[in-house]
Amino acid sequence: MNDRPVNPLRRLRRPAWDQQRPTWADAKPGQIRAALHRALARPSGGWFVLAGSREVRPGRAFGRVVAGRELVAWRDDDGALHVGPGACPHLGAALCDAPVHEGQLVCRWHGLALGAAGRPGWRTLPAHDDGVLAWVRLDDLAEGPLLDAPVLGPRPPAGRSLSAVATVIGHCEPQDVIANRLDPWHGDWLHPYSFAGLRVVSTPPADPDPAEDRLLVEVTFTVGKRLGVPVFAEFSCPDPRTITMEIVDGEGAGSVVETHATPLRPEPDGRARTAVIEAVVAHSDRPGFGHARRVAGLLRPMITSTARRLWRDDIVYAERRYELRSRR
Repeated sequence: MNDRPVNPLRRLRRPAWDQQRPTWADAKPGQIRAALHRALARPSGGWFVLAGSREVRPGRAFGRVVAGRELVAWRDDDGALHVGPGACPHLGAALCDAPVHEGQLVCRWHGLALGAAGRPGWRTLPAHDDGVLAWVRLDDLAEGPLLDAPVLGPRPPAGRSLSAVATVIGHCEPQDVIANRLDPWHGDWLHPYSFAGLRVVSTPPADPDPAEDRLLVEVTFTVGKRLGVPVFAEFSCPDPRTITMEIVDGEGAGSVVETHATPLRPEPDGRARTAVIEAVVAHSDRPGFGHARRVAGLLRPMITSTARRLWRDDIVYAERRYELRSRR
């Protein structure tokens, strides 16, 4: 923006927590439920977020259970991502800690080498690395037709952004995570340490087309106890397990926070488990942002710590919603 202020910080002027305007009347259950149902009806093409791209490191295997499937991911000598079943086809050894040698997994039990070409009884799965997240496609769990790549929402240019990924695991289902994010009205009340002056500017019409199916929010991100950065942000769901918040006006316009919900393996008692994998992709046209990108390794731990703090509260919201649904 050409007319943006030199200093984006503003002094916070807000009431005490217990003197805020209640938002319960604005957070209409039927409206949140309808937005969730529209999101769940969107096609995923069979794609699930496995991890942050940086979590799958050269020379190391990475293991995770997705929708009850034990999986292993690794990179070949060219850095390409591969994903396969997490059990060795010989005697079932776990491959999550298998060494990677010459681009292949090497089973620690008997030295069986497993590569991208697979072998009888062990075949790799479609995988995708978008530079921020690592994805896997589980064809038999696809909502709608299979897609060659995941459906992504808006993102700033990769060469002019800084990304960080945080993961939090809770006892809930992916829909409970998405429902939490489709309720922005809880922001000031549940997260007073991060948000101030949150106001939902517009909500989707009763029967929106995809371009209209988004929430517009005005909010100030707090910086300490007395300062904040005001922005306008849009929330939209590109697929049934993702909700994206994009800053559309204000400092950092174009930056996004992608919240992805990946089902894991249920607990022995049947309770669902879901990984909230949240990608923050920050962007700014300010000259100083280039310096921030050069020290990204120092900034990423702070960004992920902030995301996990928010999700310590929000995962309780999602888990409570799941508990109430499970009683019915």
